[in-house]
Amino acid sequence: MGFTIGSSRGIRDIRSGTRRRGRSSECTAVAEFTGLWGWDVVPGARAAAGACSCGRDDCRAPGAHPLDFAPEVPAGATLDEVTRAWSAFPGASVLLPVGRTFDVIEVAEAAGRRALARLERMGLPLGPVIATPEGRAHFFVAPGAAARLPELLYRMGWDDPAALDLRGLGAGTYVTAPPSDRGGRGPVRWLRSPALDSASKPPAARLLLGTLAYVAHRSRA
Repeated sequence: MGFTIGSSRGIRDIRSGTRRRGRSSECTAVAEFTGLWGWDVVPGARAAAGACSCGRDDCRAPGAHPLDFAPEVPAGATLDEVTRAWSAFPGASVLLPVGRTFDVIEVAEAAGRRALARLERMGLPLGPVIATPEGRAHFFVAPGAAARLPELLYRMGWDDPAALDLRGLGAGTYVTAPPSDRGGRGPVRWLRSPALDSASKPPAARLLLGTLAYVAHRSRA
């Protein structure tokens, strides 16, 4: 697989053809995230055979972190603006900063799929949902949920998020956006694609958390 190697002193494209073949689809996807869904986007590292494109031998999260020398592409950026910004980082993965327009509730993918089906049958408001190649599901919820997750679960009668295999992701973390590869393990996928009515204003976590906790508990039991 070809990807971009970067360091604080510069970047190097392993395959020159990657720049020409990948730029259009990459930029179109990024422009959709910034212009249509109102998300900030950050160029991220890629990984192959355990090596990270950041170029650091001691990288702790190969292919799953922002390139620290790459500028953020802000929400609202047009396709032309994205193309100019992204052309310096061909092959970069697409990362979305968490804690701004959304937080994330993470659960095992199998439990997440069952919970998603229940929530859809109940007609509850839902935001985007991502499936990762590590077998996790990421439910987009309103910002602030990650910090309040233990409190919210406690109010619903659940004492220990770790026992439920539920995790909140908030400010300072990033999720890999489809269809980017994550850590060399494979592509990230949508379980529920973004929609205009929920991408920039996802639901409050409390509306989903009861179902997520119940299904996660049953799955672990």
